[in-house]
Amino acid sequence: MLSVAPQTRRLNSLERDEEGFLLDASQWHPALVEELAEEAELPMNAERLQIVQYIRDYYESHYAVPEARTLLKHMRSVWGAEKATRRYLYSLFPRGYGQQACKIAGMRKPRKLMLDV
Repeated sequence: MLSVAPQTRRLNSLERDEEGFLLDASQWHPALVEELAEEAELPMNAERLQIVQYIRDYYESHYAVPEARTLLKHMRSVWGAEKATRRYLYSLFPRGYGQQACKIAGMRKPRKLMLDV
């Protein structure tokens, strides 16, 4: 499980696109979570952190970002059917799963935003 480290202000040293997505996912590390979340104006909580960890774990094993439906299946297995909905996912990441969760997890900007569909 990720633990949020004190802010280190390391974002300025990383290559990012015009929207702030990392250009190289391998440069991400858990100490960046809090900075990326602050930049997205999204306070981290345990559920958001679990989703970020799932994205990272999925990426490490599949070399791809999970689509929202894949994440929803995972949410169902961990949190139950009540929380495994797109509505709940958007309550956690109001600007969208691809725009916020993936950015905080250090992913490149998704080429297609099918992640949010």
